[in-house]
Amino acid sequence: MTYISKYLSIIIPVYNEEKNIPILHEKLNKVMKRQDFSYEIIFVDDGSADGTYAQLEAIVKRDEHVEVVRLRRNFGQTAAISAGVDHSTGEILIFMDGDLQNDPIDIPRLLAKIDEGYDVVSGWRKNRQDAQISRKLPSMIANGLISKVTGVALHDYGCTLKAYRREVFQHVQLYGEMHRFLPAYAAIAGAAITELEVSHHARRFGVSKYGISRTFRVILDLLTLKFLSSFGTKPLYAFGMPGLAALSLGGIFSLFAVGQKILPPHVRVHRNPFLSISFLFSGFGMQCIMMGLLAELLMRTYHESQGKSIYVVREVLSGHKLQSDEILSEKDGQLLPSSQNGRER
Repeated sequence: MTYISKYLSIIIPVYNEEKNIPILHEKLNKVMKRQDFSYEIIFVDDGSADGTYAQLEAIVKRDEHVEVVRLRRNFGQTAAISAGVDHSTGEILIFMDGDLQNDPIDIPRLLAKIDEGYDVVSGWRKNRQDAQISRKLPSMIANGLISKVTGVALHDYGCTLKAYRREVFQHVQLYGEMHRFLPAYAAIAGAAITELEVSHHARRFGVSKYGISRTFRVILDLLTLKFLSSFGTKPLYAFGMPGLAALSLGGIFSLFAVGQKILPPHVRVHRNPFLSISFLFSGFGMQCIMMGLLAELLMRTYHESQGKSIYVVREVLSGHKLQSDEILSEKDGQLLPSSQNGRER
C-alpha cells in the first residue's frame, strides 16, 4: 500500500470507548481545522467489545483524515501504539487517550515545543482529575521509580499525550507494556526531551483500565528497561560478573576444604561442609556464565532479525482511500494522478 506522507499523525489507541469516540472526534476536528498543515488521525481499536468499532466506521466514512486500524483482539496499549506508528506517515507523531481526559486543544502547544528543537514533548497532568488513592498515588510512586532508575526526570510518565519526531522510533521497538517508558527509550537513543503542562479532565464515560496493581507491573518493566539500557548489547556482563564472583567463592571454599584435609585435625572431605558450599557456588557461577553466553546469542539474533510484529491487524479503514475509490468508480475505473505531498505547512 502506498501512503501519502503527512506533517502530523495523531495516534489514539481505544478500547471500549463507544460513548467517547464521537465527542473526541468533534473536538479534534475543531482544533485541526484551524491548522495550516496536513494531518491524519489514526484510531487503533484494540479489540473493543462494545460499539467502539461501529462508531469508528461511521467516522471514517465522512472524514478523509481519519484512518482506523482494528486489531484482532485486545493486545494492550503498547501494541496498539506500535500499530498506530506502523500505519502512520507523519513527520510528527502525537499520542493521546480516547477517553476524553486528554484535551486536543493542547496539540498546537506540543507542536510549538517540537518546533523549538525538541525530539520529545511529554505532557504533564499537573492538575490531574483522577481518584487520589487508586490513580494518583500509584502514578506518583511509578513516576518516582522511573525517574530514579532511568535518570530521565519527568513528572508524569503515565500521561499518554506526548509528541515525538518520527525518527525517534527508528531506534525504539516496543514490547510488553513498555509504552510508558517511551521518553526513557528516546533519551537512551539521544533524543532531546522536555515537559509541558497539559489539561486533564475527569472521565465522563466508561471505566478506567488502570489501578493500583499497575505499580507492581511498573517495577517489573523497570527491571527490563534497566537491563536493556545497561546490558542490551552486552548481556554477558550482567550474567558474567556474578558468575565469576560465584566461581571465585567456590574456589575459596574448595581451598578451605583441601586445607582442612591436609592440616590437623584432618577433616574428611566427604564430611566437610565447605566442599558442599564450594560445589554450590561453582555450579551457580557456571550457570550464570552459560546464561550470559545464551543471552549473547539471543541478543545477536534480536539485533540482526527484528522481523516479528507484536500485533495482528484484522483490517484497515482509511477515509481518504474510501473517497478515492468513489472517485475512481465515477471515472469508470481510470486512475487519477495524485502528486500532492502532504508535508507542507
